Amino acid sequence: MTECAAEMLAKVPFFSRLPPEELERVAAEMGTLELPGGAVLFRAGDPGDRFYVVVEGKLDVIQAMDTPDERVVAQRGAGEHVGEMSLLNPDGLRTASIRASQPARLWEMTRAQFEELIRRQPALAYEVAQVLSARLTASQRATIRDLQEKNRQLQKAYRELEAAQSQIVEKERLEKELQVARQIQMSVLPTSLPCLPGLAFAAQMVPARAVGGDFYDVMALGPGKVGIAVGDVAGKGVPAALTMTQVQALLHARADAASPPAAVLAWVNQQMLSRGAAELFVTVIYGILDGESRRFVYARAGHEIPMLAAPGGEVRPAPFSPGQPLGLWEGSLLDEQAITLPAGSSLLLYTDGVSDARDTAGDSFGSEGLLAALTRVAGAPAAEICDA
Repeated sequence: MTECAAEMLAKVPFFSRLPPEELERVAAEMGTLELPGGAVLFRAGDPGDRFYVVVEGKLDVIQAMDTPDERVVAQRGAGEHVGEMSLLNPDGLRTASIRASQPARLWEMTRAQFEELIRRQPALAYEVAQVLSARLTASQRATIRDLQEKNRQLQKAYRELEAAQSQIVEKERLEKELQVARQIQMSVLPTSLPCLPGLAFAAQMVPARAVGGDFYDVMALGPGKVGIAVGDVAGKGVPAALTMTQVQALLHARADAASPPAAVLAWVNQQMLSRGAAELFVTVIYGILDGESRRFVYARAGHEIPMLAAPGGEVRPAPFSPGQPLGLWEGSLLDEQAITLPAGSSLLLYTDGVSDARDTAGDSFGSEGLLAALTRVAGAPAAEICDA
């Protein structure tokens, strides 16, 4: 060791108040150790018989090394020391692990050398106590900060868990509501369709994930006459499904062979308004089909326009005029029409669920898609048209 080494030792807190001749003696007695980058000097729990002064390079002070909880709690550079705690602890064990974050050169002092130095310089014990007190205070503060950060993370995780649990509960509630709505929706559909000479009926409903108030109904109104209704209640879920059942019940209560479809829908509209059902309105088409004449007399309340496929394959919308949904205003405007179905023709009544449907790529089916599909199957059996 040179005089320069003694000057450097004077900057180390442990040795800062030693007289020059003692610094030179300590410098001469200390050994030198070269530590490659990444090398472990010692591990927590190892027996300790010496401490080290960093001459060059940097050392990491590590807790829980080689575990998922490993963390660097401090870093020591030139003029600082490590390993002194094991010389003072009764059990003599290392309290932390030390690893070189870059190549380092160290001076080392053995336990025997340290104890002999204390005997020669009793005042050094006071300096050691001050340094260790400062180290313990810094360590305690770091531990408190670490605990506060872990507590903050724990509270954040708890809040996120609470939010996720609330979302799961809400999702389960919505799924249960959708299940109830589907049950309501499917329970009111006709279980069978009428049989009239020369006519074939088919119907299909594919419930969407967000259940709404779509419905269809076929009612026998007397010899050779059938009432047909297709509707769509605005909204989704149980409220729309319940309104759908109300509208369907009102149609059944008023429909008969002698009542014009427009009068039936006007009465349903008045009943909805008088019962406070205006929160959800409904578009609907209702008509009476005469099996003998094949004449379909109907009224349309803001619903999709029927599509007529002629025997030769031509597909066109049925005649129409403006019409308004039921459940919004007194005296809603209705579209009243009558068409005669030629032999071999097909009449399609549907809801906006058909035109609003999307394929796997997210593209909307649209009115053009409906027209093209109906054109492809014009003249086919009724069930095949529904499946197109």
